[in-house]
Amino acid sequence: MDFTLTAVVYILIITPCTVDSTHPECSIVLHLLNKENECKLKMQTAAAASLHSSSNKTAGCEMQWDGVSCWPTASEGETVSVHCPLLLPLKPRTPPALISRNCTAAGWSKPSLPYYKACYHEAYEQDEDVGKEKNYFDTLRLIYSFGYGVSLAALLVAVLVFCCFRKLLCTRNYIHLNLFVSFILRSLAVLIKDAVLFADKSMDHCTASTFQCKAAVTFFHFCVLSNFSWLLVEGLYLQTLLLLTFTQTRRLLWIYGVLGWGSPWVTSVIWVLLKTQLEDEGCWDNLESRLWWIIKIPILLSIFINLLIFLNISRIIVQKMKARNTNQSETRVYRTLVRSTLLLIPLFGLHYVLFALIPENVGVRPRLYLELVLGSFQGFIVAVLYCFLNGEVQKEIQRGMRRCCPETKTSAINPPTQEDVP
Repeated sequence: MDFTLTAVVYILIITPCTVDSTHPECSIVLHLLNKENECKLKMQTAAAASLHSSSNKTAGCEMQWDGVSCWPTASEGETVSVHCPLLLPLKPRTPPALISRNCTAAGWSKPSLPYYKACYHEAYEQDEDVGKEKNYFDTLRLIYSFGYGVSLAALLVAVLVFCCFRKLLCTRNYIHLNLFVSFILRSLAVLIKDAVLFADKSMDHCTASTFQCKAAVTFFHFCVLSNFSWLLVEGLYLQTLLLLTFTQTRRLLWIYGVLGWGSPWVTSVIWVLLKTQLEDEGCWDNLESRLWWIIKIPILLSIFINLLIFLNISRIIVQKMKARNTNQSETRVYRTLVRSTLLLIPLFGLHYVLFALIPENVGVRPRLYLELVLGSFQGFIVAVLYCFLNGEVQKEIQRGMRRCCPETKTSAINPPTQEDVP
């Protein structure tokens, strides 16, 4: 029925969103599905009872599900009324509205009022706000999609630069390279997930349960975990340089690799196995699930460990710079560490810490802008700071250009050392 489809669509649009679920409208859809199953069960019971009944069938209307409400059996000429669904947001101190239908010789009549008029008294006042809300989220999605696209392009160029100039691949830049790759995977994962889940506007996000959408969500979680793991590795590497000055950090590279790629892989496998056995429903993107903590806990640990590392590095640098016996070269190194610390760790740590401590229903719009918009350009910023503006990279590119153009005569430049600063 046309009025049923209109009612359900309008319910999904006007219902306030919560931030506890990936698809906030699913609570209403699932509620209606449960009510539909209950109604169909009653219809089957009534049909079975009528088959065993010896009495003649009287004229009237049979039990019917219209997509929102279950209408009971009624005699011809009888008027039946039902209440609005409980999940609809009514105006405060407004009594529950009733929708009536008449049982005629031709069957059930249309409702006395459409659901969106009878059940949501501020519908007409909210039409403009609903349009603005939809435009807001469409604009937000467009901005972060552009941001991830820009980050992806910049990161691919940065990876190409590091791979072409092999002399740049010291321990520090190996870690930067893996961080770039994790940002690339994260950007691809976001774009793939949006393409799989949201490209088809007719797709029912609440009941869809395909291999493609599950694989896209799983790949997305793995890439996010890997990204946070390599962000943690960057912090651990800075901490190692400060505490263990003469340590051969290249020996620790395989440990960083296991932490950056191995731990996200193990976490993702455990999460997939548990989802398959315990909660194999939908596209595995329900954030209300208890199994979501398997993904969330490692991310939170990475955020808070990075915060502790940032505070400790700041304390060590302040103490070193205040020391009277510090020579000029050491002071220059510590100043470089200050710049590196301030540029890197707040970039991937502090704003995540802020929202990790705030309840999810507080500051939804600022959270969305910082986590989606700023987060989408984070890979671009990292590529610019740690590749395109990197002095070593610029000097190596200049050396390569001189080899390609030998007629350009300039003074020789000594190659920079690889293990002095992070």
